[in-house]
Amino acid sequence: QVQLVESGGGLVQAGGSLRLSCATSGRTFRLYTMGWFRQAPGKEREFVATINWSGGSTAYADSVKGRFTISRDNAVNTLYLQMNSLKPEDTAVYSCAVRTRVYEPPSPYPYEYDYWGQGTQVTVSS
Repeated sequence: QVQLVESGGGLVQAGGSLRLSCATSGRTFRLYTMGWFRQAPGKEREFVATINWSGGSTAYADSVKGRFTISRDNAVNTLYLQMNSLKPEDTAVYSCAVRTRVYEPPSPYPYEYDYWGQGTQVTVSS
């Protein structure tokens, strides 16, 4: 079983930045595709960004492209999401997730992920 723990959320003004982290357990983190998703109150969960096992391939939702950057450090089993130029509509609970089939490509589909973190709240004030 893989455990995921997010951190780095908080309250920030519009235009500000936050960096989310997702610490994972297990020695095989480096083999797995990871993703970030978010869910705002009363809305469906939506895809934010995904990165393949090596970090060499990424994909982003159109709404965050050019503002957010997903990255990973396989040496410390941690996934990151750098969020710049934040907007009030970015307010949501952000969760990381992992696909536990090895060497899979990045994916924007929540149903393809096997384990999820509890999430961290990001609130952007106007």
